[in-house]
Amino acid sequence: MEKFVAIIMAIFAAPLLIGGAYLLSLGGSSYYLIAGVIILTTAFLLFKKHWSAYGLYALFIVATMAWALWESGFYWWALAPRVGFPLIFGLLMLLPWVSNKMRGPKTQVASNSTPTTNTAKKSPLYYWGLLVSVAVGALLSFGSLANNATDKLGELDLTAANDDEQNVSSDETSANLGDPLSNGQQTPDGEWSAYGRTDYGQRYSPLDKINTDNVKDLELAWQIQTGDVKGPNDVGETTYQATPLKIGNGLYLCTPHNWVLALDADSGETLWKFDPQVEENLQRQHQTCRGVSYYAGQATSPVQVQKIAGNTFENASKQCDAKIFIPTSDAKLYALDPNTGQRCQDFGDDGALDLMHNMPFNQAGYYYSTSPPVIAGDTIIVAGAVNDNYDVNSPSGVIRAYDVNTGELLWNWDSGDPDNTAPFDVNDPTQTYKTSSPNSWSVATADEELGLAYFPMGNRTPDQLGSYRNAAEEKYATSVVALDIETGEARWVQQFVHHDLWDMDTPAQPTLLDLDTADGVQPALVVPTKQGDVYVLNRATGEPIVPIKERPAPQGYLIAGEHAAPTQPYSGLSFEPEPLTEKDMWGASLVDQMMCRIEFNQLNYDGRYTPPSTNGSLVYPGNFGTFNWGGIAVDPENGVMFGMPTYLAFTSKLIPRDTLGDAETNKGEQGVNANEGADYAVELGPFLSPLGVPCQQPPWGTIAGADLATGDIAYQRKNGTVQDLSPIPIKLELGVPGIGGPIITKGGVAFLSAATENNFRAYDLKNGDVLWNVRIPAGGQATPMTYLNSKGEQMVVLVAGGHGSVGTTIGDYVLAYKLSDQDK
Repeated sequence: MEKFVAIIMAIFAAPLLIGGAYLLSLGGSSYYLIAGVIILTTAFLLFKKHWSAYGLYALFIVATMAWALWESGFYWWALAPRVGFPLIFGLLMLLPWVSNKMRGPKTQVASNSTPTTNTAKKSPLYYWGLLVSVAVGALLSFGSLANNATDKLGELDLTAANDDEQNVSSDETSANLGDPLSNGQQTPDGEWSAYGRTDYGQRYSPLDKINTDNVKDLELAWQIQTGDVKGPNDVGETTYQATPLKIGNGLYLCTPHNWVLALDADSGETLWKFDPQVEENLQRQHQTCRGVSYYAGQATSPVQVQKIAGNTFENASKQCDAKIFIPTSDAKLYALDPNTGQRCQDFGDDGALDLMHNMPFNQAGYYYSTSPPVIAGDTIIVAGAVNDNYDVNSPSGVIRAYDVNTGELLWNWDSGDPDNTAPFDVNDPTQTYKTSSPNSWSVATADEELGLAYFPMGNRTPDQLGSYRNAAEEKYATSVVALDIETGEARWVQQFVHHDLWDMDTPAQPTLLDLDTADGVQPALVVPTKQGDVYVLNRATGEPIVPIKERPAPQGYLIAGEHAAPTQPYSGLSFEPEPLTEKDMWGASLVDQMMCRIEFNQLNYDGRYTPPSTNGSLVYPGNFGTFNWGGIAVDPENGVMFGMPTYLAFTSKLIPRDTLGDAETNKGEQGVNANEGADYAVELGPFLSPLGVPCQQPPWGTIAGADLATGDIAYQRKNGTVQDLSPIPIKLELGVPGIGGPIITKGGVAFLSAATENNFRAYDLKNGDVLWNVRIPAGGQATPMTYLNSKGEQMVVLVAGGHGSVGTTIGDYVLAYKLSDQDK
């Protein structure tokens, strides 16, 4: 047994010796080399049955504990990889089958009083020294489980709504939930008429039948499966991200292949299905749909969805007043009758628009809309996604406004040519938009009273190469821009990254609310970013409500002809993580932690905004974003937000064209993308250990609440377990990454799934406590919604279909929850 333990320790020591020496040569920690030497020496002595192995290893345990506590503090998930295997080897050495084989002082005396040389006993100093060091090390390590080393605990002030009722008149209240619909009616409290409930994008419901006291009693009311599942010829990122709308008696949602389903809001029964039969195309980077858009028309009678068999795409078109709009991944926009699912004959070409009109390049799969258009009055405004880093010559990121009833082009705003907003002739191929101009792939919002629509802007492709951009693109990329709803002219812009070389697209829908500040009630816009900043602006002027400042940015590692902005902005409300250091590297053991340290020291990294390089640069926060398209939810009555800050580092490497060779390219946003026509391809991906876990220590995913008027973060807590990420389904709460969004209700509850764990949770908005937590059959990488059914019961609905690129369970579920009967 002792030889077996010695061999295992020697095998473990070998990579520490080799890797530790290399790490030291890179300027990294010397511990791993020293550990390899000591473990190998201990293994040799153990193999030779020398008690000195125990004395040496006891000292090593003591030194390892001191080093681990110095580097990581009293934090279990940082201590575990540092001390885990050293303590396990110590325990193995203490087993009687090992320790009884050791040679010690020769003390047994024969009957003739002549000392013998054949037997031995334990050496108390060495054995007990190792026992005490292992016991103390284990006690300290497991004791750290009781220490919440990462969470910030606190409470939001949720009393503002009551104060407003007492102190200000109704027209001054901050509880403005959105503009009326086109028929002049407000969205009823029990409905959800746009992606963020209204075109203010608050993701806030005034319903309070489900509250902090009874949310624990939610149970499954119904579930369906749509039938739209990922196929063998679909792109990797085929994902369910849809938030349903609730209009009249129906729920409207879309699926990854752009089916539109109308469901009975009481039972989930499918009433009609529109399948535009979008063809597969492996050149798309995304196969998803986040939602549909609703135009109420002029009628004031409620929508009554009819039961229609078959595929309504094949049915004859009809005249429509109200409409449901669906953008598709083959760059079409369809208008549908909400009651029957038939195409609206007066819109476009028999109910459809081809969004590739006037594009400078028309590669199939390079342009499409994944987010629902915004509707303001009788105008529908459509933006779209352009593939990242596939080709220098790609379609335009133009934003276009159409007449909601006819499909006539009203204006076009192209960030590459922002002053030319007069509508192009859609039948004139010589009129083309700007090549590859910055696009807006996420969800927009609108304030009809101000006459402005707000678009979160992305970057120009290629994302990591700035030499292709003109002055206008530099101004509008990675920003939020306010466009005049009537003319398309830009009224103001606030940029969040100057000369973006990191693909830090503004990913989330801007949220509108009237915010009570020290300077009075202001029309506010709140937008979170990938970098972790949350910008709070006056939506009429673009001026900051929470201060924005600039600070110096790294300037090194640039390729020839490139430059980096000398400073970059940041917000007074920020969930930006601290810069990474070698001490932050993580792994399941000393070996893969050491490998992460080696890679960390090999990469270029001077903190946030380290430019991409041919050597490879570390990007943190990474391209996944501290916030992504799921954004935040806002309580407009209390002026607070709830969100899910996520922390994953990425790597970015520029590959000279002449060294690209036969590398496989253009398989999605991650991996190697060709940048056809450019001097460099780019390789992007998460910063992972050899075991496929993040190289930086957890938590990787959190939930947080903050005051939007002051910029104060009340709480931030780790979120989610690794039960669906690890080979053994253990509910260890490390705080896992996620993508998707939350909602808030007047009942003081926030609902969120999103994490890379098949769970759906409800939280106390005040402090972030988990109040309800259920398993779901697939990944919930979508934003939930809530409404009232015909019985007046509050329902909570989540689409759970998984996410192709984050590896959650794939499915096609729509899940609806309500309070159990005894709680009604």
